[in-house]
Amino acid sequence: MSAKYKTPGVYINELNSFPNSIAQVETAVPAFIGYTEKAEFNGNSLLNIPTKINSLNEYLERFGNEFASKCNILPNITPNNAQAEATINGVNYVVDFANNQKALMYASLKLFFNNGGTTCYVVSVDTYQNKNDIVLDKEKFKTGLKQLKTELEPTIIVIPDAVNLPKIDCYHLYQNVLKHCSEMQNRVAVLDVFNGFETVSTQVITEFRHHIGNLNLKYGVAYYPWLETSIYSKKEITFKNINLDLSEISNLLPEKKARILIEEFINGNQTIHGEENLHEALLIVSPSYNLLIEAVKKVLNILPPSAAMAGVYTMVDNHGGVWKAPANVSLNSVIKPTIAISNSQQETLNIDAASGKSINAIRSFVGKGVLVWGARTLDGNSNEYRYINTVRTLIMVEQSVKYALETFVFEPNEANTWTTIKSMISNFLTNLWKQGALAGAKASDAYFVNIGLGSTMTANDVLQGKLIVELGLAIQRPAEFIIIRLQQQLQNS
Repeated sequence: MSAKYKTPGVYINELNSFPNSIAQVETAVPAFIGYTEKAEFNGNSLLNIPTKINSLNEYLERFGNEFASKCNILPNITPNNAQAEATINGVNYVVDFANNQKALMYASLKLFFNNGGTTCYVVSVDTYQNKNDIVLDKEKFKTGLKQLKTELEPTIIVIPDAVNLPKIDCYHLYQNVLKHCSEMQNRVAVLDVFNGFETVSTQVITEFRHHIGNLNLKYGVAYYPWLETSIYSKKEITFKNINLDLSEISNLLPEKKARILIEEFINGNQTIHGEENLHEALLIVSPSYNLLIEAVKKVLNILPPSAAMAGVYTMVDNHGGVWKAPANVSLNSVIKPTIAISNSQQETLNIDAASGKSINAIRSFVGKGVLVWGARTLDGNSNEYRYINTVRTLIMVEQSVKYALETFVFEPNEANTWTTIKSMISNFLTNLWKQGALAGAKASDAYFVNIGLGSTMTANDVLQGKLIVELGLAIQRPAEFIIIRLQQQLQNS
């Protein structure tokens, strides 16, 4: 309606120079669920409250530091890949976590930020401040997961400590996470293989595929094996991380000077002041003590890969776009995978004809480092949802369009509105096509947008106030298998 002017003067009428547009939603905002040292900021509890952070310093400020895990030093036990070995005075010892001594949240956040992570959410389900051990509870993780239903920004769910639950509890929690992602329809889950430090010949892969179930698989992606990282340095490890008292450690060490130092410290001798000074002195006089510390460091540095992959997703999204496969990317703060996977071994991980539950390999290549060597979802038999970048691109488009359409909720359901919406969505998809997100020689090959009476709606739909939009997208897919055909021209005889 035109304005009515009754008083002489100058009037300003602002015109919209640009049509309505669609803003692309954030695609790489992980939410980490787990146990933290504390959950408090400015006197307010953060327990079971999704909290947005942008750096490790903010995490330390709100959620505290790592748990002081203790490791057992055990003789004459056949080691597996998650354990470290130390030979002292001719006796072989294996080193592994003591019971209820694992908490991976802090180390996982460091791994996330070191691999390109930026903004993320943290949901602390319980704290371990002033506690000597941690008893993980599946129900607490599920409670933390429920809190994320009110947060629309997180797009990736990561639960590093899930692998420290009993096996059945771990997979039951994973099923709940996949169901949560399916209900929200705006996020995916990055999962770890339970006991993923064990060799390919064991049953861990078969058990993972069996226990993960058959529902909501397109929202999940799994990586294998676990990683030997450099998150913890030697200077962060002391005898306090060994599940023995000082007198028992003294009995392990063959060096006389080391035993004397420990005895004098226990007896209150003033030559050594403080536990830190005793630790430094033992490092100097006892090669055997150094071996123990190195073994403990190796155990603490073995981490599941989900947090690193969340960082990779963020880095790839920021530099190439969510439509780019998060594969053939090197990992930072990673020395090597705990298991070396060959081409033939990866075949059984990548393609499982029976269940279709693909598991992405992380491999080490000479001269290239440790690379992510797969980008498949657990729905590996699906032509539409086989690749994680395809699923995440569809989620991005769906959510971006959904939020943009909210402005039309009370607009007239007629041709002018339909034309505006179609133009707005077409412009958005054309921009994505120009960026390489959609395949096609021209825009019309990359997508279609249908809306209107006789196209997506009936007269009854219009009467009921329904506005239905139909989109078709040609999503780019990664080239997994590069076929090279060689032809040799033989010399004529």
